[in-house]
Amino acid sequence: MSCDSQQGSFLPFENALKRLLNSAKPSQIQESISINQACGRILAQDILSPVNVPPHNNSAMDGYALRSDDLNNDTTLMKIGYSFAGQPFDGKVEQGQCVRIMTGAVIPDGADCVIMQENTAVADENITFIKPVTQGENIRNIGEDIKSGALVLTQGHKLVAADIGLLASLGIESIDVFSKVKVAVMSTGDELVEPGGILKPGQIFESNRYTVISMLKALPVEIIDLGIISDEQSILRKTFEHANAIADVVVSSGGVSVGEADYVKDILTKMGEMNFWKIAIKPGKPFACGKLPNSYFIGLPGNPVSATVTFDQLALPFIKKLSGENISPRVRLNAKVIDVFKKRPGRLEFQRGIASQDEAGLWQVKSTGAQGSGILSSLSRANCYVILEQGSNGLTSGESVKIELFNQKL
Repeated sequence: MSCDSQQGSFLPFENALKRLLNSAKPSQIQESISINQACGRILAQDILSPVNVPPHNNSAMDGYALRSDDLNNDTTLMKIGYSFAGQPFDGKVEQGQCVRIMTGAVIPDGADCVIMQENTAVADENITFIKPVTQGENIRNIGEDIKSGALVLTQGHKLVAADIGLLASLGIESIDVFSKVKVAVMSTGDELVEPGGILKPGQIFESNRYTVISMLKALPVEIIDLGIISDEQSILRKTFEHANAIADVVVSSGGVSVGEADYVKDILTKMGEMNFWKIAIKPGKPFACGKLPNSYFIGLPGNPVSATVTFDQLALPFIKKLSGENISPRVRLNAKVIDVFKKRPGRLEFQRGIASQDEAGLWQVKSTGAQGSGILSSLSRANCYVILEQGSNGLTSGESVKIELFNQKL
């Protein structure tokens, strides 16, 4: 893994993300699973349709199937039978005839259009048509949606509920997907206490691991929770050796700065290839990446907002690529500032904001308030990132800014 740092300088965010993604080598291990188990998984194969959709010409509505030319001579035709969905009419529509047809039913041989029932008058078997019709009207043609052999879904696509329905509609029962990446998660620090515990002087409740694991649950990964690890070198060393043996990716928070008790860097440098970045972003300047003998390593800052933002913006795309998923740029929207966003030039900032739409449907955004890297409530209250560029010195009401709306992972 090559995640070169620039000593004494800050690496721009875009460069850091590019290098991180370039270092990710997706596993080619695959498994075949039922489509009932496939939602959220990553396709390991292109999907070609084995059938036409629809598989036959069918009616788009309830009405009567007939020959369009017949209405040029007469407006009253004889009903000779029925065509229901799953029960086609067994015969041919000849001149002067029509067939009662239901939505989705096969178009009878000889018919070339359907007139909706509201435009007819019925007298026993004699059907009078009160509006003209054109050839092909109200008919859904064979293969109109998907033609046999057409590319439907591509390798690297993350399957959603609509995709599962699509696969079922094609008669596909099972598919090949990439196997789940194993991600081990830990937090380091003697000051950390699990929620529900008793705080001693100088201690805080652990939150980073809970946030990271919750975000990982949106991905097709196997999560290994290693808990809180003490700031003792021998314990840290054993934990990283264990994590390296059982996981594809090891994620830790804390211990990646320059404090006297921050041993993570020293241990991991001895175990493998460790590259540290000082990234020109806020929050989250200290971010680590590297390669252990059998796994990748991601080191998050200890401050909770910094850990969340760097995991979201850098680690998640990296793990998605390792999982075989095709990575797309995040959607950013223009919004009008209706508040004040304070900033000093020098780093790209992911401030937390509350976005809404005005009466004209245009986006506007205001700040959640204090933006410190330890104020986790700023993320809980927010529904978007407000992207303040590296050279910006802040924004005032009325100016324009780019925002990223949160999805359900935050």
